[in-house]
Amino acid sequence: MSTGLDDNDIPQLAMLISPERLAAFQKLTGSTRAAIELHRDMLRLNAQLMNVIACVEIALRNAVSDNLTSFFGTPDWLTHPPAPFQWRKTENENARKALDSARRSEYAKLSQSEKAALEVTAFPHGRPVAIPHLKRAIERRKQINVPIGKVIAETTFYTWKRLYSADYEQTLWRPTLKRTFPDKKLKRATVAENLEVLYQARNRLAHHEPVLRRRLRDALVSIKFVGENLLHADSALPTPLLKMIGPDLEATEKQAAALHAALDSFVA
Repeated sequence: MSTGLDDNDIPQLAMLISPERLAAFQKLTGSTRAAIELHRDMLRLNAQLMNVIACVEIALRNAVSDNLTSFFGTPDWLTHPPAPFQWRKTENENARKALDSARRSEYAKLSQSEKAALEVTAFPHGRPVAIPHLKRAIERRKQINVPIGKVIAETTFYTWKRLYSADYEQTLWRPTLKRTFPDKKLKRATVAENLEVLYQARNRLAHHEPVLRRRLRDALVSIKFVGENLLHADSALPTPLLKMIGPDLEATEKQAAALHAALDSFVA
């Protein structure tokens, strides 16, 4: 497909994209223009794949959240899990970051007068004279009560896949999380492996790195695994999630086939 670029555009685009990012494509094609076009097509494929993974991530997040809300008997299970359950250090820190992120989002919506009003509870004995501006804002934000749903939404995919790790086999998987993947033949390790594949692919996509060939095949397999098994015991039956992502999944596979064919044409 023509990009509408003339030869004078190529050097500046190569600089803007960076020689490092174009190096593999340029080595394959022997052409800076062709490398730029392949890089563009790779980003388009990335965007399509990220859209599908986002749907899977949201579905997983909500399935886990509903499950653990019921199990712990409180919607605040992430930030205040009832004893004797305790999060590992990593999850404690990620929960804290999610809460702060949700508060920052709400804080940004406040007027200056509303922000200033938070100081009454943040500093009941008066604001310290020498307090840095950042510390002052942090203490203000701590006074904001945010719905737990907003905190859950700020939690990263890393946390959700961590809940299926061996660290939580006895405390979460066996007593409750296995119900999110109810097929009795499935083991926790199998779920964890597929979520790890999606996590790694998502990270590469977020940094605009290529997810091609084996990485792409593995990502598609894991997407289908979650789509077929999340909240469904019989993976032979089509699920609502798989029906929803099906068209985008098909489009992703077609885009991938076209890009791989283009790459293979230069090898040939």
